[in-house]
Amino acid sequence: MKLLLIGSASVHTWRYLAGIAPHVEEIWLACNGEVPADKRPANLKGELRLDFGLKALGSAGTLRRWMSQIQPDLVHVHQANSVAWHARRALAGSRVPMVLTAWGSDVLLLPDSNGLMRRMVQGNLRAATAITSDSLYMAAKIRQLAGEDCRIDVLNFGMDALPPNPDIAAKANKVLSCRLHKPLYRIDAILHAWQQVEASGRYPDWSLTVAASGESTDSLKALAASLQLQRVEFTGFVSSAVLGALYQESRLFVSVPRSDATSISLLEAMGHGCLPVLSNLPANGEWVIDGLNGLIAEDIARLSDSLLSGMDWAADNARLQQAVQLNRQLVAQKALHQTNMQHFADLYASLLSGPAHKDSAV
Repeated sequence: MKLLLIGSASVHTWRYLAGIAPHVEEIWLACNGEVPADKRPANLKGELRLDFGLKALGSAGTLRRWMSQIQPDLVHVHQANSVAWHARRALAGSRVPMVLTAWGSDVLLLPDSNGLMRRMVQGNLRAATAITSDSLYMAAKIRQLAGEDCRIDVLNFGMDALPPNPDIAAKANKVLSCRLHKPLYRIDAILHAWQQVEASGRYPDWSLTVAASGESTDSLKALAASLQLQRVEFTGFVSSAVLGALYQESRLFVSVPRSDATSISLLEAMGHGCLPVLSNLPANGEWVIDGLNGLIAEDIARLSDSLLSGMDWAADNARLQQAVQLNRQLVAQKALHQTNMQHFADLYASLLSGPAHKDSAV
């Protein structure tokens, strides 16, 4: 089949592009950025650079003309925001199936920003032949927006591969944060909580690693300095190999965003044997049961209590091993990249073999 992939320049788009390539004959990509060389599959036949901004009213026409030339069998759009708005206008009147993959904030936050954005997201979702969501919670939100008759498949991109069984005894006494440095992810709350951990005098040999980067990096470093934190390391953006090593050596993983769907970093942490400490979000509850295979911090103002409880747990090798075994089993069954790419390919096949393609006009 000939697949047209439409998405923004993001590591998630690149991972999907590389992962789905073995399952299709040809891929064509409409994007607002350049594909990294190591993520460019051999069967990527052509690219169209598009502006996905709401003011770029000509993008839909440009995309429509390009599609008339390449004649894709199926269009897969990533994110139900302005990316999908341009795509569904370009597909209006066409019978080419459109798969729409929601990523999280496009469904969980954007519709609540104002009425115009809500109508745009609803229109995007209703135009899709099939929608994919990486959590049951987000699927329920999609159904509220799009209506009961929409087709939703719960699929996540998964982690690249399950690493070998971790040597729990060899793990260092480290807590790892690796979410982006943006207000949504509340890295500042983690730093404030770590100040209380240090002040408690408990576990003086434990440290906090703050990986990744973003718009708030400078202010987060300034906050750490003002809090006089002694056992915090900022690594900056790291490669996937270095991040894997950070997971491997850490006992605890902390992630407390205000909103989230299924987080790839959570899956990676679980696969590498880190005990998760997470914010109280519905999607997190699909992976972690509080007290069984991780901890849910219900009150971020008392995140330090959850961190200390997690350190109590993770310091016990035998107890940590039990949680690690369960978490790795969950990842193996539900969240491996290659397996889930096959599920996406199966979805494509089911849509193309159907009796008729849904009209994309809205």
